[in-house]
Amino acid sequence: MENAKLQAFIPLFYLVWSDDLLTRKEFITLQKFINAQGWLSDEEQLWLLSKTNINNPPSRKDITDWKDTVEETIQENQSIKSIFEIALALSGNDTTIQNLESSFVKLENDLGILGEEAINNFKTKANPRTVTHQTDDNFNVQKIRAILDGDQAPIIEKVKTIISSPEFKLKTITDVNVYRQRVFDWCKILAQENLGNMAYPHKYGGGENMADYFAIMETLSYHDLSLVIKFGVQFGLWGMSVQSLGTEKHYIKYLRDIGTLKLPGCFAMTETHHGSNVKGLETTATYHHESQSFTIHTPHPKAQKEYIGNAALHGQMATVFAKLIIEDHDYGVNAFIVPLRDEKGSILEGVTIGDCGHKMGLNGVDNGTISFDQVSIPKDDMLDRFASVNDKGEFESPIPSDNRRFFTMLGTLVGGRIGIPRSALAAAKTGLTIAIKYSDQRRQFGPEGDSEVPILNYRMHQRRLLIPLAKTYAVHFALQYLTQRFLTKTEPEMQEIEALAAGLKSYSTWSTTAILQECREACGGKGYLSENRIDALKNDTEIYTTFEGDNTVLMQLVAKSRLSEFRKSFGEMGSLGIISYVYENTKSVIAEKNPIAIRNTDEHHLLDGEFHLQAFQHREKTILASAAKRIKKLVDNNMAPYDAFNVVQHQMIDVAGAYLDRVVLEQFQLAIATVEDEKCKAILNQLCQLYALSQIENNKAWYLEDNYMEAVKTKAIRKMVNQLCWNVRPDAVALVNAFAIPKSCLGALV
Repeated sequence: MENAKLQAFIPLFYLVWSDDLLTRKEFITLQKFINAQGWLSDEEQLWLLSKTNINNPPSRKDITDWKDTVEETIQENQSIKSIFEIALALSGNDTTIQNLESSFVKLENDLGILGEEAINNFKTKANPRTVTHQTDDNFNVQKIRAILDGDQAPIIEKVKTIISSPEFKLKTITDVNVYRQRVFDWCKILAQENLGNMAYPHKYGGGENMADYFAIMETLSYHDLSLVIKFGVQFGLWGMSVQSLGTEKHYIKYLRDIGTLKLPGCFAMTETHHGSNVKGLETTATYHHESQSFTIHTPHPKAQKEYIGNAALHGQMATVFAKLIIEDHDYGVNAFIVPLRDEKGSILEGVTIGDCGHKMGLNGVDNGTISFDQVSIPKDDMLDRFASVNDKGEFESPIPSDNRRFFTMLGTLVGGRIGIPRSALAAAKTGLTIAIKYSDQRRQFGPEGDSEVPILNYRMHQRRLLIPLAKTYAVHFALQYLTQRFLTKTEPEMQEIEALAAGLKSYSTWSTTAILQECREACGGKGYLSENRIDALKNDTEIYTTFEGDNTVLMQLVAKSRLSEFRKSFGEMGSLGIISYVYENTKSVIAEKNPIAIRNTDEHHLLDGEFHLQAFQHREKTILASAAKRIKKLVDNNMAPYDAFNVVQHQMIDVAGAYLDRVVLEQFQLAIATVEDEKCKAILNQLCQLYALSQIENNKAWYLEDNYMEAVKTKAIRKMVNQLCWNVRPDAVALVNAFAIPKSCLGALV
């Protein structure tokens, strides 16, 4: 190459041949660029084109020589910040090349090349950044902690102090009976500290503070998760079912003793043959007017109550869900308080209790089965807030609709679908704290002749842990939003809140399951040792995807809720109406799908929060409209609605997922907008960008199919995700320190 100007093409040649993800289209783009350079002679043009022939790739030596040439240029001029500046320097600052700056920038965008990342790749000789990239203090950790804890900071600190005490020292217990007793003893201590009754009214000994109760549940989840579930069964499911479904007479009789753990109890809903389908429960409660009593009965073995926490050992009473039968008429599922044991722990006549035995996890919880054989209870032990039997022996309810009454009853129990995802969130925070701190210290490999490198400096390790860290922060703020909506709920909002709770329960628990697996692998063999806690976190949270509702079933509930909202405007819609719905309130989406926007790889654009939210909104609306249109078409073709929903079931999960992605991003952005400290806002904004772009990357196939983005843009997004991981890495340890998890809960690695 005698013409020095041709040297300007060397960095482009190296980049296209060293990126094995480039497609034929990108090579054609580079060829078009070369053909457009009128200042080239025919011979020069042919020579340059020969370097872009996919069928005749350059030798390994050629590629190495190109890289060496560029690295030497950068070493001589450390101020170089772009591919164009490298090209200009290689050309000897030729005026022809100087005039091509805008063309080079456009070509970089078309090829999906991020200049800063490319420069970093060239600097391996000049500046070994992988070795020197270290943990730093770029923001005030205590300020981030205050943002995370919010108004519940005092109760969170109290719980952390308790679980850090010697009585709560964690150790591996393999004897199930010993483990169960230890968890029960821990619950007694928490009850003595007035933590169990935190949500109950003051007049029954409680703290009357539901927000603090949720914070207690989440904070306890840094400790032993068997304790969390035992605590939640006793004071949440058992106690709050009495509080939510009962009336004053039940509060007076039971609530104080439940809150002090004088009266251990159960929540007996699930049956062997009926879990998620509560309407199908088969246990019966038959009313006898002459004796003013109900008979609780299990009609066959598959109708036994199963997986009931507190049943196998400690429960003395249970809230039992059963079909109310009056004079052979079925009035649907209602709730009743039924004794199981006397104060000495002896099982009562007519009650049969089994032990579920050893489980995959949560072996400190005594799950059991319960069957009833004609067990009689007084009339007053029907929890009668929403339905009752009057003095004439007749069924009555303030809610005339059977369906509405049933869902109103279940709606009062939605708190469980807030407690569980918050508990899962705490488990994810614990796993990430262990894995990130370990990765910051664990050193392995390194440049030839240089020291070994912290494994958190490796880009793939950053992807494995820092993308989940960003998602965990995002879910934190989404669950704060859900909690606040639940605490300030009004009747018209309840259906939406219930659907959101169901969705975020699935979203958070699925996320935790995936994150803990990644944390285990990221810690190598150390992650497999019980002393380092990740095994217990993995095993104990595995069931979170099932209880309080199977996640896949809950996601269908969310999707049906979104479709019901859509149907309000869908009723008389044709295709134009659907299109109108998709673009309603997002008119800028039309602009986003123009030929320039779908290829836009400008860094400012890719990091723009408005672009992120519009992309999420567009996906949500489009998927929802598509599912609705498909269901309508099936029903119009005489398919039964039940069958139509079954046919599109996979799309229903996508509908729910897109909705939840949007809610989580939206709440993260809104939370950041309230942060006043600029350094805290900056790091949270980077996490938000990382969450948003990584989710877009996960769904890039959909965006490509929809023509919302072209491949050049999705490739640029992938590279930007890598860059954001690199940028967040120095703050990673500080970000997990902001969780302020007690050291006693982090195992031997930390």
